[in-house]
Amino acid sequence: MKLVKKLRWQILLIVLALAVIGALLWTQRGEDVNQSLDNTPAPSSGGVYKEGVVGSLSRLNPLLAIYNPVDRDVTRLLFSSLIRFDSKGQPQPELAESWGISRDGQTYNFSLRKDATWHDGSPVTSQDIAFTVELLRSDEFPTLPDLKIFWEDIEVQVFDEYNLQFRLPEPFTPFLDYLNFGILPFHILGDLAPGEIVDAEFNIRPVGSGPYQFNGLLTENGKITGVSLKIFPGYFGKKAYLEEFVFKYYENSLQVWNAYQAGEIQGIGEITSEILPQAFHDPTLNLYTGRLPKLSLVYLNLENPEVPFFKEIEFRRALLSSLNRQWMIDNVLNGQAVIADGPIFPKTWAYYDNLQHYKYEPQLAIDAIKELGYTFPAEGGNVRVKKDEESEEATRLEFTLIYPDDEQHAALAQAIQEDWAELGMNVILEAVPYAELISERLDTRLYQAALVDINLTRTPDPDPYPFWHQTQTAGGQNYAMWNDRQASEYLEQARITADPTERTRLYRNFQVRFVDQMPALPLFYPMYTYGVSSDVKGVRIGPLFEPADRLTTISDWYLYSELSEATATPSEE
Repeated sequence: MKLVKKLRWQILLIVLALAVIGALLWTQRGEDVNQSLDNTPAPSSGGVYKEGVVGSLSRLNPLLAIYNPVDRDVTRLLFSSLIRFDSKGQPQPELAESWGISRDGQTYNFSLRKDATWHDGSPVTSQDIAFTVELLRSDEFPTLPDLKIFWEDIEVQVFDEYNLQFRLPEPFTPFLDYLNFGILPFHILGDLAPGEIVDAEFNIRPVGSGPYQFNGLLTENGKITGVSLKIFPGYFGKKAYLEEFVFKYYENSLQVWNAYQAGEIQGIGEITSEILPQAFHDPTLNLYTGRLPKLSLVYLNLENPEVPFFKEIEFRRALLSSLNRQWMIDNVLNGQAVIADGPIFPKTWAYYDNLQHYKYEPQLAIDAIKELGYTFPAEGGNVRVKKDEESEEATRLEFTLIYPDDEQHAALAQAIQEDWAELGMNVILEAVPYAELISERLDTRLYQAALVDINLTRTPDPDPYPFWHQTQTAGGQNYAMWNDRQASEYLEQARITADPTERTRLYRNFQVRFVDQMPALPLFYPMYTYGVSSDVKGVRIGPLFEPADRLTTISDWYLYSELSEATATPSEE
């Protein structure tokens, strides 16, 4: 069926090589996200905030910005969506005032707020929504292929200026996840063919409906070096305190750091490995961390006859218990991750807090391996074997672990290899280029074990169906080949159940089943670190579904506070 999110959980192989122990950052130096503001001065409007980011401007169009992360940062402030998602993955109204879902789960009715306007003063209407959807499914417009397929069979009916309807060919509860895109103005772009919009002047002089409006490009020697945004006084939501928000572009993190030291910027879009040690020890810089929507794990090919021991549940549990994941986080990822217990992210609405946690217990793992009948051969050797009583053939605990061909994954693979050697296993390491790992090994199931990272960027609804449902073992993304009917039923029902309480229960049951069966070995969730001058107050970030989510609370940020009726000065601790 076309509503299967075939590419929704894309494998992304990333380099996290950060440079200092970041566990301290999890406690977040600077303002705590839960800090009470009762004792702080009242925020006052005004001031210019400048942030340095690595990259360059491409197109300030929310539908095209998916290809350029720094464009996503800017369009996040320029454009509005029908709905937004909070840090727990719960949908919240933005341009939509309200919405309703039919009993059969196939019809979604939306009512728009009537006070939303474009930056040129024109009202935002249902026609703008329908126009943007038509672009998403147009063959002439360069959006992601899976999005085109998704929108092909969905009907959009405009009732009037502020009411419209989406009709789905079948129930699909994660549908709201697909409405988190920036809306484009029909009255400006409607006369252009979809292909013409790609290179339209609009993309460098955009008109949106978000809290900030385009103010101008910064240039130097004929090169665009930044974008200036100014507060939009007609914004329908909470007005921001910062009068102007400036993004400045740099070639690398070191240049961003030098710009901060020189006082050219007050914020650093991402604290990377190059600058993390200096940033951590700078008293003028507050650091904020948030969990990224990514999961590192080890796939086990449960249907590969060359590794029959992977079929044994107790064996898989022993594999996880023998991994010193905290050591890997501290020494390979430099603290910039947290241990994962399952495939759904913590602190989201679907996460089950009481999941069984597998501690690092190597002796317990060794005992479990022995109980399964794997022993060292009498003639000697470091690799355990298990003899079949009837055939007298021996199964040797030996397999190949493939991993992305980069320095960080090599270090992780080596740590895993060493931990499993303590159990009496011979793990052969094989570095594989990214494209080959996906297309020639995972897609074809020609592997035994694989160290990979899953990326769920911009997908707040968990919908684990594509990776764990039994129908996805053949040609889908169920790379572990986990054919479990009980887990599949939970995932099926969660896709068509509109009741949030029932969906939560179904995903809870799925996670319990996953942890009990352990079809793959969850390792950790990576973290994102953001730096902002201590002069800027009100900054908070939580779990992220994309780096641009660090700007979610922009309306609370401020540089000035009211100390008296006649005085407004830069805020102080």
